[in-house]
Amino acid sequence: MKHRIVVLGAGYAGAFAAGNLARRFSPSDIEITVVNAVPDFVERMRLHQLATGQNLAFRKLADVFAGTGVRLRLARVTGVDPGRRTVTVTGEDGDGELAYDTLLYALGSSVAHHGVPGVTEYAFDVTGRSSALRLRERLAGLGEGGTVLVVGEGLTGIETATEFAESRPDLSIALAARGELGAWLSPKARRHLRHAFDRLGITVHEHTGIEAVEPTRAIAADGTSIPADVTVWSAGFAVHPIAAASGLEVAETGQIVVDRTMRSVSHPDVYAAGDCAYAIGENGRPLPMSCASAGFTNMQATAAIIARLTGSEVPTTGLKYHGNHISLGRRDAIFQMVDRDVRSRSWYLGGRTAARLKSGVLKGAGWGIAHPTFGMPKRKRRLATASDRAGVRAAA
Repeated sequence: MKHRIVVLGAGYAGAFAAGNLARRFSPSDIEITVVNAVPDFVERMRLHQLATGQNLAFRKLADVFAGTGVRLRLARVTGVDPGRRTVTVTGEDGDGELAYDTLLYALGSSVAHHGVPGVTEYAFDVTGRSSALRLRERLAGLGEGGTVLVVGEGLTGIETATEFAESRPDLSIALAARGELGAWLSPKARRHLRHAFDRLGITVHEHTGIEAVEPTRAIAADGTSIPADVTVWSAGFAVHPIAAASGLEVAETGQIVVDRTMRSVSHPDVYAAGDCAYAIGENGRPLPMSCASAGFTNMQATAAIIARLTGSEVPTTGLKYHGNHISLGRRDAIFQMVDRDVRSRSWYLGGRTAARLKSGVLKGAGWGIAHPTFGMPKRKRRLATASDRAGVRAAA
């Protein structure tokens, strides 16, 4: 009987991992199934562009995995039973159950509402294609002088506010920040960011926590009312509660607690990659939810799965966060290097050069997803015997 690998989610982590596994294993030994709720690969890092009306090409996952041997199941994951080693799903074909021998959990994250009243009912976000398209439709209906408030001073908030201001100069764009805008950046990069906001005419409300969202305004913690025909919520990410409900050991964030090889500390047949993994980086701190972390963790998870199933020594891949790359519209950006403790270094790259670099990163990531088996060793590895794998588990 073939060893069944099920990959949950076909985002940056899951799609690449599935292709990597397919390239490395002999198809006579392995059966790989990817479960994803939508038929396309969604470039999450471009969704703020989609919301402004820009046309983005979406790759069909069926085309991405064509010829790789990977099976695609279009369905939404509704539960995981690590005791029985099964996943329950629902889709156009109705409800179903998938059995696995090895599970790679890569369901990513969604917007974190933090329990703020009105966010669910009235706010928009750019964490998924459907929500970005909903925001796109709303923005298209705003006339000159319409007000948009972006809540959150993180990377998503900054990129969203600047993209909107550049694409829709007829609108009044504002950003609400709990602290100081760009406080984590080096002084020069922070000045660059502020100049960009001034150039684009973005109003910044610093040290302003939003306590409620209403149809035409947001209410700050001090009672101040901020006009907003559209409120875009980008105040952090949250993972789906499926992992916690399944009995897997999770952190307070709901992320799956994994060891250095991305294997669940409570269930050795389960691995996690991307935003849903509570992984500790080389600096001893949890990796941030980001595309870069998705790359680190999926490479480590796939390397560990391959090694353990083939009776090899498990290698370790780097888990070092190098910096933040922030788009400021289509013609400006900041690339900020960080040190081991994730503190900004004095050097940064800004302007058109940084924008071209960011564009190259996005295109490279998209191309890598579209060609998930490119550049991988062509030699197909066979599964080790049960006794050999048991020896590897004991050594690990």
